[in-house]
Amino acid sequence: MTPHRTTFTSSRRRLAAALCAAVLGAGLLAGCGSDSAEPGGDAQAAAGGVFPVTVEHAFGSTEITKAPRRVVSVGYTDDQTILEFGVRPVGMVDQYPNPPGRSPDINTQWPWVKDKWGGARPEVVMNNGDSGPNFEKIAALRPDLIIAVYSEIDRAAYDKLSKIAPTVGRTKAEKEPFSAPWQDNAVHIAKALGREAEGRTKVAGIQAKLDAARKANPGFGSQTAVVLSWYKNSVAPFTTTDVRGQLVSGIGFKGATEIDKIADGKFFTVLSPERVDLVDVDRIFVINDRADQEALKKFELFANLSAVKGGKVSYLLDSEGPAVGAALSQSTLPSLPYAIDAIVESAG
Repeated sequence: MTPHRTTFTSSRRRLAAALCAAVLGAGLLAGCGSDSAEPGGDAQAAAGGVFPVTVEHAFGSTEITKAPRRVVSVGYTDDQTILEFGVRPVGMVDQYPNPPGRSPDINTQWPWVKDKWGGARPEVVMNNGDSGPNFEKIAALRPDLIIAVYSEIDRAAYDKLSKIAPTVGRTKAEKEPFSAPWQDNAVHIAKALGREAEGRTKVAGIQAKLDAARKANPGFGSQTAVVLSWYKNSVAPFTTTDVRGQLVSGIGFKGATEIDKIADGKFFTVLSPERVDLVDVDRIFVINDRADQEALKKFELFANLSAVKGGKVSYLLDSEGPAVGAALSQSTLPSLPYAIDAIVESAG
């Protein structure tokens, strides 16, 4: 399969120093924050937000003085959370490679965001697998706010983005990229849009749904579960701190913490054949599309696990079909209700 962050990207390369040190030309910067007509999509202000607001984050603090109209999302899934508050980003990251010739982009067509995007067609400012965002493209969109929360941009990239528009980086408490609780990311983005109180309310609603699922399925609490994918002909589990692990524990399962030790701070790890036993737990959730699911099933070391033989595996299609795997991998305010219902049903 083609790696992508919401399923797999090995720890992405940091932006090259030479690229980050380059300063955007004055011609590009001159239009930043402009209210001129938009080149694509339809901008909406963060109506009802409370401004000015100052957001503290991993790279310092950012003041947003008024409701943003032209928001660019540099985080892999930040666009979905932004949409949840009625703002359609003018630029976004292409999380899942769009099939050749397919229009509109698959990333705007997930069941949980399709209606929110409407007819808007955001500009892709970074493809999954790129070394960093396209700064020139972002500048050309004339944003008045850049959100890079579910992202691994470094200080150099942040400084460069900040020359284009006020930029909000990942949460201050996040030690490793992609390790912050989904709740923290949601409230963090909500605050940048002047909607912190609403963000907390939405988070509480999803937490109530998780609590209800846990209460309705008390048997989950005695079981250890792991989420994994078949990646480069290997079994690759996600850690308990990754959003996938967080959601599984959120409905009551115990996490496979031995995976965390091997991953050494990354959000996943690739297991050598002799360590496949680490995923022989009570319940396994597999996120892959059909071809990779079939390849995994033919892998003898996986097929011989007791959990597999006992039928304790939930195979969740990633970008195909109902795309439950994508919803679980993204774990955003719009995708979580969809994901929770599906994984509870699959494990029941």
